[in-house]
Amino acid sequence: MERVMRDRLAYLIYVVPALILYITFYVAPLFSSLRYSVTSWNGINEARFNGIENFIAAFQDEKFLIALTNNIVFVLFSVIIQIPIIVLVAIVISGVRHIKDFYKTTVFMPSVLSTAVIGVIWTFIYNPDIGLLNELLKLVGLESWTRGWLGDENFAFLAILVTNSWQWIGFYVVLVLSAIFAISKEMQEAGEIDGATGWLKARYLTIPLIRPVIMVTMLLSITGAMKALDIVQIMTAGAPFGSSEVMATYMYKQAYSMSKFGYANAISIIIFLFTSLLTIIFHLVTRRSEEDQY
Repeated sequence: MERVMRDRLAYLIYVVPALILYITFYVAPLFSSLRYSVTSWNGINEARFNGIENFIAAFQDEKFLIALTNNIVFVLFSVIIQIPIIVLVAIVISGVRHIKDFYKTTVFMPSVLSTAVIGVIWTFIYNPDIGLLNELLKLVGLESWTRGWLGDENFAFLAILVTNSWQWIGFYVVLVLSAIFAISKEMQEAGEIDGATGWLKARYLTIPLIRPVIMVTMLLSITGAMKALDIVQIMTAGAPFGSSEVMATYMYKQAYSMSKFGYANAISIIIFLFTSLLTIIFHLVTRRSEEDQY
């Protein structure tokens, strides 16, 4: 094995195919998108160079700014609301003694379903006439709270956030659970001897030890929120009045509905830059917090 690891040809055999795929499906499309982002192009005629006009137009476009704001709200919801719920559910399941596998499977099940199925199911749940949510509200005497959730510009995007969280919480819970189960019994017993039981154990022992996995979960949530497309497109397509629009759906409409492929490519580059910026900020913050911790 050591001889293989020292062989440069072996490295090439393993690295080159992956590198080719990476360049073909990531680097090349990225540069192609960057090329067309500085042009006026309808997808058919020859692209005409227009400098940074598309980027200026994007930040002067009220609908795009709404979409950008919704992406930021998506990120904040994922980090501030979703992550604590994930950690809480994982800690609760890890403490269950009986049929633990049943709870893990039940929580993970929504992640197995396709986004299209999830979107259709929750569209029926939010239905103003026969939807489960409104029926439950009527059942408990809160009929005044009923509404057409996906048709209300004040609640449509919130409904999508809840749906997206329901789909992916189970996946992240399994990640956090794997980290909790990896904590050695000796360390847990030592904590219990020192008086760390119940929620004290979770706060002072479990959460600090699984912190790296929580950070990975946060990073995945941030990047997922920035590139959200399918769930929004299926449930509302940005309606009503663009209130649930995100950058990816707006980019899709500009390309395939308005034939503004140059403008759509500019939006894709903005999505890439914002995602990269948030990722860099996240790494800097987490690195500084780790240095302060030690």
